[in-house]
Amino acid sequence: MVILFDGVCNMCNSFVRFIIKRDKNKVFQFASLQSKYGMALSAHFNVSSDNLKTVILFDGEKILMQSDASIEILSSLNGIWKAALIFKIIPSFIRNGIYNLLAKNRYALFGKKDQCSVPTDDVKDRFLDEAIFTTEA
Repeated sequence: MVILFDGVCNMCNSFVRFIIKRDKNKVFQFASLQSKYGMALSAHFNVSSDNLKTVILFDGEKILMQSDASIEILSSLNGIWKAALIFKIIPSFIRNGIYNLLAKNRYALFGKKDQCSVPTDDVKDRFLDEAIFTTEA
């Protein structure tokens, strides 16, 4: 499964590091939405390349976005994170409303980098199209 994320968003980068630390089976690979891979996959599924306000999960056949993607990602991790499935009982318009409010204000709350971060050597193989990444800000 591939997670597309906003590569300059501090909150998004923290979420990716959180996942990497807990994804012991290496289920997930990553690409920034700004990368060639991210832009191509977004275009394939008609997701606006201007929309960097959502995490996207690609499972090989379909994409999930916003709270659906976040819940699927968390529930795919080992341990207590499987309990994230409980949030599916909340209607998606409520979940996504909260998600969109946080996404809209993520730079103000958590800041952003000028450039996408470079993955460290120990996780570089989990990032697709890493050659487009620039040096860490």
